[in-house]
Amino acid sequence: MAKKFKSQYQPLVPDPVYNSQLVSKFINCLMLDGKKAIAQNNFYQAMDIIAKKINDCSPAELFEKAINNVKPILEVRSKRVGGASYQVPMQVKPKRQQSLAFRWIIQASRAKKGKPVAQCLASELIDAYNSHGTAMTTRENIHRMAEANKAFAHFAW
Repeated sequence: MAKKFKSQYQPLVPDPVYNSQLVSKFINCLMLDGKKAIAQNNFYQAMDIIAKKINDCSPAELFEKAINNVKPILEVRSKRVGGASYQVPMQVKPKRQQSLAFRWIIQASRAKKGKPVAQCLASELIDAYNSHGTAMTTRENIHRMAEANKAFAHFAW
């Protein structure tokens, strides 16, 4: 009898407050040194701050819209042709879009010093929702590089 392959990964459980897998993934990315409870507390405190500041939509909707605003459409990748390396613009796959958006928002919030993590995260998410801020600047820079190198698009693989 053949053994059935058992996956070593457990399926992602939605978070308890918003019942969202997207929030659960974000909390896992926010986590440092395996301290998930601290990451959850920081995230939910940030959502409470957002709820007090923004009245026109729920914090979960704002979070989702902020992530969608930061997701990049194009990025440049190095491609070696002959003896030269070219920066070739390519479309970004949906899974990578999400991971880049998470990474940029978390990096931007960690770069802000002098305030608690929850406040920094809340302000960065509000900025991303309004299409400005550090994470959006990173996205715009990536798109600008892709636009500048569109002459090399024919090298895409």
